[in-house]
Amino acid sequence: MKIVTLTLNPALDKSTSIDKLQPEKKLRCEEPNYEPGGGGINVSRAINILGGSSLAIYAAGGSSGDKIEELLKKENVHQQRINIKKNTRENLMVVESSTGNQYRFGMPGAEVGQEGLQKCLDAIKNLPDDVKYLVASGSLPPDAPDDFYGTIAEIAKSKNIKCLVDTSGRALVKAAEMGVCIMKPNLGELSSLAGKEEISGLQQEEIAKKIINEGKADILIVSLGARGAMIVTKDIIEYVVPPTVKQDSTVGAGDSMVGGLILSLSRGDSLSDAVKWGVAAGTAATITPGTELCRKKDVEKIFDWLSEKERTSKRK
Repeated sequence: MKIVTLTLNPALDKSTSIDKLQPEKKLRCEEPNYEPGGGGINVSRAINILGGSSLAIYAAGGSSGDKIEELLKKENVHQQRINIKKNTRENLMVVESSTGNQYRFGMPGAEVGQEGLQKCLDAIKNLPDDVKYLVASGSLPPDAPDDFYGTIAEIAKSKNIKCLVDTSGRALVKAAEMGVCIMKPNLGELSSLAGKEEISGLQQEEIAKKIINEGKADILIVSLGARGAMIVTKDIIEYVVPPTVKQDSTVGAGDSMVGGLILSLSRGDSLSDAVKWGVAAGTAATITPGTELCRKKDVEKIFDWLSEKERTSKRK
């Protein structure tokens, strides 16, 4: 198993639809759909959809934790559950069918506890030698220290494992201070890393280069939403721009992007091709309904488009 994902703050994602949201009325919803959620878990699910394999390590407790475990088994995702005492959170997404609007309700995460946090660290310390990539993704639980992902990245580095961190806020800033192999911020998160409220498109390359030169990351994959991604290393700045598509839902696009990227890297592809796979997977996720992740045939079609676009550009 070359890829491992870590999810400290997973969620059982519940989605439903209703004709119209109205205050102070009893609203009759459609039969809910349940999916396992949380950054690393979704990355592992996307990898599985794309024909790859990974081990999803996650901390979960209670009946919602049991449901996540059951759902991952149904999807044939390899998993290692770290049991915690508190019940794992449940998130809710409601689609208003009359307008197509989505309403997403994220609940606070459960405390993992010191014992649970230590078990997560031990799980990474005990990873076998054939693991090449670790994805630490999603928010931290309320009782985890801000530098927890940085500590995870340091353990990974000591084991010669390339660690990708995909998080936000203080967790991202502290991880960057400790040094990470790969980070995948969006523009808002890139602003946080630069200590700014916001940055313009004209500043993004300069700021990304500064972050690299300060040793905060070896590789930055900056997510630009519908405009694709910017790749930044010490040697290159490149852009991968996807085709324009009719977006249905952006839920899971970032996790799908990371899944496509890391699966491609694990297969020995170049960084440029790996980001194309990532952008293709992220774009494909936006054309699926609700909380559904990417579909393999869509990802392959978009990747082929990106590759042909690059070949055409080189011929000119």
